[in-house]
Amino acid sequence: MHRTQTLPTFAQTPRAGNQNIPRSNGTEKKDLWSSMLDSVATGKRLPEKNILVLGGTPESQKEFLEILTSEDSKRPDDRHRKNPPIANEFALGYTYQDVLDADHEDVLARLSLYLVSEPSPSFAPLLKSLLNPRTIPDTLIVILLSWTEPWLWIRQLREWICLLRGIVSSLDDESKAAMEENMQEWQQRRGGTPSYGIGGGPANSDWNVTIPPSQGEWDEGLGLPMCVACHSADKIETLEKERGWREEEFDFILQFMRTILMKHGASLIYTSTASTNSLPTLIHSSLGIHSLLKKQPLKHNVIDRDRVLVPPNWDSWGKIRVLREGFDVEGVSSSWTIEIQDSLRISTEGGPVTETTHGTPPNSSFRDSGVAGALSAYEDTIQDPRHSSLLNGPTKSQQAGEMENLGTQEFLASQLEVIERLKADEEQSQDGKTSKGAGGGSTSGGGEDGNGVIEEKGRVNEHIGPVQFNMGGIQVDAEDMLKRLKDRGTEGTPDRNVETPASPEGKSQNEALASFFAGLMKRGGSSSPRTAHH
Repeated sequence: MHRTQTLPTFAQTPRAGNQNIPRSNGTEKKDLWSSMLDSVATGKRLPEKNILVLGGTPESQKEFLEILTSEDSKRPDDRHRKNPPIANEFALGYTYQDVLDADHEDVLARLSLYLVSEPSPSFAPLLKSLLNPRTIPDTLIVILLSWTEPWLWIRQLREWICLLRGIVSSLDDESKAAMEENMQEWQQRRGGTPSYGIGGGPANSDWNVTIPPSQGEWDEGLGLPMCVACHSADKIETLEKERGWREEEFDFILQFMRTILMKHGASLIYTSTASTNSLPTLIHSSLGIHSLLKKQPLKHNVIDRDRVLVPPNWDSWGKIRVLREGFDVEGVSSSWTIEIQDSLRISTEGGPVTETTHGTPPNSSFRDSGVAGALSAYEDTIQDPRHSSLLNGPTKSQQAGEMENLGTQEFLASQLEVIERLKADEEQSQDGKTSKGAGGGSTSGGGEDGNGVIEEKGRVNEHIGPVQFNMGGIQVDAEDMLKRLKDRGTEGTPDRNVETPASPEGKSQNEALASFFAGLMKRGGSSSPRTAHH
């Protein structure tokens, strides 16, 4: 009986060319190297943050960017370095910035800034394309307002927030879930500012302290963190001097803004190019960008009216009331909720359509329903000086220092009337002089003889003046000389009834002199100079 011996597996040596020869798998090697390269690339990749800058003019947006990079511009090596170009003249603008560490050596993150000036629904698709589950956790909204027109702040805020609410409501479910998670994370930061890593997430895993929002806070969250920057704070002094504003107006604006922004979990800051401020620190901390070398604390400031800073998750109704008594925090908060809900309308296509156009009267729905809106309450106190001057008439200072600007044709017509009136007065005075001269000539008896002497013409003589000439170094008046010649001709006949024969030689001599001086007067009248030199 024969037994078949079976060799162990490791003892079975296959022949050359056998298909079962073990060899390395190229696909696994490729996956291994790809994962290693991806991990290295991810470690060296800069964190990318997005900022949506809404509102303002192209000039004020550029000033905002200058303030945002004020810290990085102090680097001595960057004096000759060109700043990235800013394209913000049309539709959706764009630029970028690198956030440097405290030693200006390492780049902490790169900011991509998207700029829109007008809250037009036509720009909603452009902004919507920037919001997706990947970019939502690293996106910040900044709304620019200007102290040159503080009476328009609430109207502008309502338009932008309604536009953003329409965009958020039109996102897909995955993006909405990312926004919900983002808002929960922001609300958990209310207990204080945790220590962030470079990427923006909390570095300490023990940060689990959660404080619920206070009354009137996070009632109308947009799904994204928001900051409102009120630019040109140096105009506050101008409003005080030229418009007569007092501390009551400035406190009312601050209380109103803080109450509204609490509902959206937003921060507030007053900025100016004339003075330093904490805008870079506020923006970077809101995006989770923190230097590992130098910690810059974010301190609130509600005392200095031109350097106000209200960090996110810091404010409360009690702090707002302390600023000035008599402010209705509850009424403003509830009316703002109704304001933004009533002002938003979703079109059938799913795009946002706002009813806050400039042609629509403000708060028409509230006036119809009898409920006082937040916008009307604000604009009744902070009035547009252009509208108030039309309703109340010009003030004394305006009457004293301002003049009505007439059109060209109206101005010329008024001047024509003045010229015609002066011309009539001048003709009337000339007629009076002529009649007076004629009466005087009849009483003197004789008048002027027919020697060809030119009579005076009042208007011409008034402008020309007496005709004089130099005779042997002596100034002689031609009119006076003619008068003397006339008197000389009449001196020889004291009695007019007695006829005395005149000497032919004397008569011819008088006629020659009279014609000579008459010629001088004619020549002097036609020439412009007042004195003729012979």
